[in-house]
Amino acid sequence: MNIQNSERKAYFIGGGIGSLAGAAFLIRDGGVTGNNITIYESLPVLGGSLDAGGNPEDGYTLRGSRMLTLNIYECTWALFNTIPSLTDPNTSVYEETVEFNERIKSNAKARLIDKNRAIVDSSKLGLTMATRAELLKLSEASEEKLGNSSIYDWFSPSFFESNFWFMWRTSFAFSPWHSAVEFKRYLHRFMQEFPNVETMTGVRRTVYNQYDSMILPLEVWLKSHGVKFMKSTTVTDLDTEYILDPVLMKEKVVVKNLVFENEGKHKTITINDGDLVFYQNGSMTDASSYGSMTSAPKCYTKEDSQGWTIWEKLANKYLGFGNPAVFNSNISQSFWESFTVTLKDTAFFDQMEQFSGNKAGTGSQVTLKDSNWFMSFSLNQQPHYKDQPSDVQVFFTYGLHPDRVGNFVGKPMTECSGEEILRELAGHLKFDYDVVFANAICIPCRMPYITSMFMPRLKTDRPLPVPKNSKNLAFISQFVEIPYDVVFTVEYSVRAAQMAVYELLKIDLEIPPINKFDKSVKVELETVMKAFH
Repeated sequence: MNIQNSERKAYFIGGGIGSLAGAAFLIRDGGVTGNNITIYESLPVLGGSLDAGGNPEDGYTLRGSRMLTLNIYECTWALFNTIPSLTDPNTSVYEETVEFNERIKSNAKARLIDKNRAIVDSSKLGLTMATRAELLKLSEASEEKLGNSSIYDWFSPSFFESNFWFMWRTSFAFSPWHSAVEFKRYLHRFMQEFPNVETMTGVRRTVYNQYDSMILPLEVWLKSHGVKFMKSTTVTDLDTEYILDPVLMKEKVVVKNLVFENEGKHKTITINDGDLVFYQNGSMTDASSYGSMTSAPKCYTKEDSQGWTIWEKLANKYLGFGNPAVFNSNISQSFWESFTVTLKDTAFFDQMEQFSGNKAGTGSQVTLKDSNWFMSFSLNQQPHYKDQPSDVQVFFTYGLHPDRVGNFVGKPMTECSGEEILRELAGHLKFDYDVVFANAICIPCRMPYITSMFMPRLKTDRPLPVPKNSKNLAFISQFVEIPYDVVFTVEYSVRAAQMAVYELLKIDLEIPPINKFDKSVKVELETVMKAFH
């Protein structure tokens, strides 16, 4: 049966950047009619891990903040070069972002701060001949040899006390127990950033937070093409079976029905021949919970959210559909906590500018290297939200070790209210809490799976965007296998979506290739020189 793309229907499970990008690729490159595309999202807002919320009165919320670069993120920028900005319809989101970063340039002057509140000379990476050799050995090892080993397996203890490790891990959120394969991929994918690791001059930001600057323009564009959004709607099951592909004469997995829940009612959608289903398997922000100035976030797990259930069912049923247990079975190694601070005066920003030498938006990231919680924060160009009043400032912070007792607050970060977290931060910076945070609202967020995609794994633990035995089902998330690319990036989700759409629709267009800066002699030379500094 020859089905025209314009007649196909497509269903996306999850409203994150991968699904939104996938819908855009279907329309832009596949000729699928927007009215035939439906996106289901459990939350009342789209964006997945790039969502944002709150208000100046009660405090803004931001589960995560993404650092971007313009010389990679190839699929992302190629997509957003075709999506109009919300402030100027004649300018693309990509062009708007480039123009913004030409005005606001990153050049961190206080990348690391020690326990004495001294700015560390982080241009000195602190690597020894032995640790340089270890770094080279890991970077040159094949992924087959690395297997499911951890970063810790490849380095001596002194490496984890080096300035390089402090900066590299907080730039990308690695911990020693994470995957050596993912660490190697980052070393290669971001090698061009290695010589500037302490200044972060290669970092680019969006005009506002990523929800306002990327998700909203994409949502508006999709709406203009008739895409339907089913928010506050949870897909609870996929009815699948094997059928014989008459062309290949092989059995293929086919989704026959999609079951979802909305307003307490269960409904079933029949997936007809030629229709497509795209599933965001797994989520790094699954089971998230928020606290307040007076309370700590609740400790949720996948039993509370049921966010991994469909993938677990599919993986148990079919070969090639991955192994979610590798990623969701050890919360103690995959969780950390972030917090968003809303300020009603400029005292904190003023004191940080004076202390660091960086105006907001130019300092990129500050890491308190001796913090028990291993806290890092960044002060973005203000406003950081489209609706943010001129007399309000917002910044985002996170701790990679929230299970440890604070240096100034005598309990773990996970048990702390927003006020207690701010007191810990003020203690490290030797700022007067009653001066800098007198008019502050801090909303902490616990994320049990935020680095779950970094867990040590084998290649087979992640499905391909379109498994070889799938006919109409694709996976688009941080938990699929894309050779050479790196998870925990917007690019990974967008690239997975483009690969899935092009393969299922057999689109004969080139997907933007991954830039191999690690093959540049200039980059390699600069990296070696930096490693010996």
